[in-house]
Parts: sequence; C-alpha cells; structure tokens
Amino acid sequence: MHIPVPFRLHGVTVSPEWTDYNHHLTESAYLLIMGESSDAFFRFLGVDDAYREEGHSLYTVETHLRNLREAHEGEHLGLTIQVLDTDAKRLHILHEMYSDTGGLVATAEQMLLHVDTRAGKAIPFPEYVGRSIRIPDGHRRGTADTPEA
Repeated sequence: MHIPVPFRLHGVTVSPEWTDYNHHLTESAYLLIMGESSDAFFRFLGVDDAYREEGHSLYTVETHLRNLREAHEGEHLGLTIQVLDTDAKRLHILHEMYSDTGGLVATAEQMLLHVDTRAGKAIPFPEYVGRSIRIPDGHRRGTADTPEA
C-alpha cells in the first residue's frame, strides 16, 4: 500500500464547542482533533470496529503536542499524518495541523502500541497490518518538511 507524504486524510472546521472564552481552540480540542485524524488513518489501514471486535487495537502511550498558533471558531483546519517509525508492536506518527488561511497551527507526535485487548498486553501487528505500516519512502523523520518535535 502506498501512503503519500504528506498524507492528507482529515479536516475539520473549528466548532463553537471546541473554543474557549476567547473563541480560540481549547487545549483539549487540539488533541481531540489529532485523535480523530489518527482514527481516520487507522480505518484506512483496516484497524476499524471489526478489527477491535476481534480483540485488537492501538493504544496511545505517549503524545507530544505543540500548539504553534491560535485557531479560531469557524476556521477550517487540514491535517496530515506521517509514519515516522514502526516495529513489530509500535507505531510512531506525526500529525500536522494547518489552517486554510495559512500556516502550521499545531503538531502532535505520538507513540502507539498494538495490543490484545482481551489479554491486556502489547502484541505484534498481524502481518497484513504490519505490511501496511512499513515505513514508505519519504516517511522517516527528516525526509519531509517536518519539525523535529
């Protein structure tokens, strides 16, 4: 499976429910939006409801979130995702959030573990998922215009 760099899969418009008293995106909403982008990427890879019903999932174990500028109510935000690294049980990704009015708004670097939800422990990805997330050309850190988060 070819995953382009950067991979654009998700976009949102900042809703009033996600803003604070200054009509800026709240801290928690940045993470919520990045999480929705992760979920869209997982569904693209086949990690969906049926996959989770089989007792497998991805758990986020670490997130480094950088808020680089304010996003305002009604502003459209586009997101990209990049696979930085992977191994038998881990997936390391980078999200970038851009405003349609221009510029990078935020980044989130995340480490996820593939887990057996019934056993409660990390396990290797099934072969077909592992093949899908192998690092494509251009995805390793430093091969695209990505900040060192």
